[in-house]
Amino acid sequence: MNTTGKKTALAKAIRERRSVKKGYNDKAVTEEVILDLLEDAVWAPTHGLRQPWRFIFVGPEKLGTFAKKIASTYPEERQQNREDYLNEPNAILVVVMDEPEIPKQWEENYGAVASMIQNFWLLAWERQLGAVWKTNPHIYDPKVKEILNIGDEEKIVGFVHLGYFDEQPALKERLPITEKFTRFEG
Repeated sequence: MNTTGKKTALAKAIRERRSVKKGYNDKAVTEEVILDLLEDAVWAPTHGLRQPWRFIFVGPEKLGTFAKKIASTYPEERQQNREDYLNEPNAILVVVMDEPEIPKQWEENYGAVASMIQNFWLLAWERQLGAVWKTNPHIYDPKVKEILNIGDEEKIVGFVHLGYFDEQPALKERLPITEKFTRFEG
């Protein structure tokens, strides 16, 4: 809150942002819009300015092929379900992280990438572009890494499903912060 007791625009955006998992409309998600959002999102904190991320954009014209290839890594009886699932959004942004061997750097990189994704999510929300960060089992599958040309020292952090929406998802309340807050008494 600012000194007048009102929520700032940033605080309001943080509270209003929702995960948009379905109900996308037909408006195309363009590469240009995603690049524009990423230009600002990558200003997330990043230890040593490592900027440990890279992105693979799957636009509407390639989504069907992409969904079929990723779904093919599942057992045959699940492939159609997974293909349908991956075809729900209008586009997907695959977020890839540099994966160093040093645990401290790995955690710093993951924190930076998570912060960048939150920035991206807020910026997308501001444009009524729905997003949800997905970490389904396929992001851990070596066959998926191969399909996407992900290197041995890289990790797929998630698939960000994207699409414009007409109806905002309902608010899901958070626990009061006092239930998650303590003081050091030592």
